[in-house]
Amino acid sequence: MPFWELQRQLGIDVDRWLLRQSMPQPYGKAGTCHAFEREWVECGHGLGQTRARRECQPEYEDFLECMHRNKLAKRIKTILEQRDKMIKEGKYTLPDYHKGKEESRP
Repeated sequence: MPFWELQRQLGIDVDRWLLRQSMPQPYGKAGTCHAFEREWVECGHGLGQTRARRECQPEYEDFLECMHRNKLAKRIKTILEQRDKMIKEGKYTLPDYHKGKEESRP
């Protein structure tokens, strides 16, 4: 296709979101979630789509967590809420470098 050849010549990749882990990576290293994607693909290889969804659900969930970090974001939110609660109760005070105060300079 001429459009795809034009992408290569210009150095852009429109479908990058679709092939995030499978596309060529800088310095030839695998992408961050490549191992999870590979496990999911290997699990579902040769199975039908319906059976693969049922049997490879843990691998797919691991892959999605690696890509989107939803569980991590939820955990960080919970930790920050707990910190804010402790600050209001007076059980915790922020260190000076987290209060926005600049260090004194010579």
